[in-house]
Amino acid sequence: MKIVFLDVKTIGEDIDLSGFDKLGEVVKYDFSTTEEALERTKDADVIILNKVEINERSIGLADHLKLVCVTATGTNNLDKEYLEKRGIEWRNVAGYSTETVAQHTFALLFYLLEKLRYYDDYVKSEKYIGDTSFTHFDHVFHEINGKTWGIIGLGNIGKRVADIAKMFGCHVIYFSASGKNYQPGYERVDLDTLLTQSDIVSVHAPLNDNTRHLMNESAFKKMKKSAIFLNLGRGPIVDEQALTDAIINDEIMAAGLDVLDVEPMSIENPLRKIKDSEKLIITPHIAWASIEARTRLMEIILGQIKEWAGIK
Repeated sequence: MKIVFLDVKTIGEDIDLSGFDKLGEVVKYDFSTTEEALERTKDADVIILNKVEINERSIGLADHLKLVCVTATGTNNLDKEYLEKRGIEWRNVAGYSTETVAQHTFALLFYLLEKLRYYDDYVKSEKYIGDTSFTHFDHVFHEINGKTWGIIGLGNIGKRVADIAKMFGCHVIYFSASGKNYQPGYERVDLDTLLTQSDIVSVHAPLNDNTRHLMNESAFKKMKKSAIFLNLGRGPIVDEQALTDAIINDEIMAAGLDVLDVEPMSIENPLRKIKDSEKLIITPHIAWASIEARTRLMEIILGQIKEWAGIK
C-alpha cells in the first residue's frame, strides 16, 4: 500500500515513524495546502493528516484512497458525507493526550494563581539579594483547597482534571453543553450557576454549534472578579474580544489559554494587546504535545492501519 503523510510536521520531528515503512511505500510532506493535497493523494491508499481539510477539493483525484487517518480527536476537517459516498473509511484517535492536557491545565493555573512570573522576575532581577525579610509578600495568592472549580465539558480530559482538582480539595461542578452528559459522582449545573459560583473555570469541550462562542461577553460578566479562566478545548469556544475586555476591565482575574480562534495566532487577535503575564498566559497549542502523548498517538494510528489492512 502507499501511505501519504500530508502534514507530518504537525507530529514533530522527534517521533519514530519507522513502523509505517514496514507497511508499504511511505511519502511524507511537511505541510500541504488543499491544492497540493489534491495532487499528492492521487495514488495514495492511506493518508495521514492533522489539519488538512479532506473533501472533494483535496482528494477528488484519489481513486485508490481507502482510509483516512486523523492524528487528532477532532474531525471537523473531514467531509464525512463525501467520504461515505466514496466508500472511504476514516479513523481518529481519542484518549492519547488525556494525561498531558490535564497536566498542562494545572501548569497554566498555578502559573497564574501563584504569581510565578512576578516572583521569578523578582528573584532574577536580584531584588531578593539583601532584602529585609526571607519572604516577599507583595503579590498575594490563594490555595485552591476549598475553591469551586467549574468544568465545561466533562469528557475524558475534563474528568481527569476534575479528579485531580478534587485531590487538591476543590469542589467540582460541571456543565454539559450538549445536555446529554451525566457523570456519576459530579455535580451537574447550568451554565449560569457554573459561571457565577466558580473560582476557576476550565474548558475541555469540543467545538460545535453548542459551544461556539459559548464564552462571550455575557458569560464573562457573570464570572467572579477573582476567577481564573482556562481554555484547553478549542479556540472558537471563546469570543476573544469579549475575553480581552474582561481581562482589561478586571471582570475576571486572569486567563490561561492553549488554543486560539485562529492558529497560529493572527495579527488581528485582540489578546495581543495584553502584555501583563499575571493576567494572561497563552501557550501555542502545546497541551497535547508531550513526547509521550505524540508517541502514543502515532502508535495508535499505526495499529489502526494494521487492523484495517488485516496485518498482525
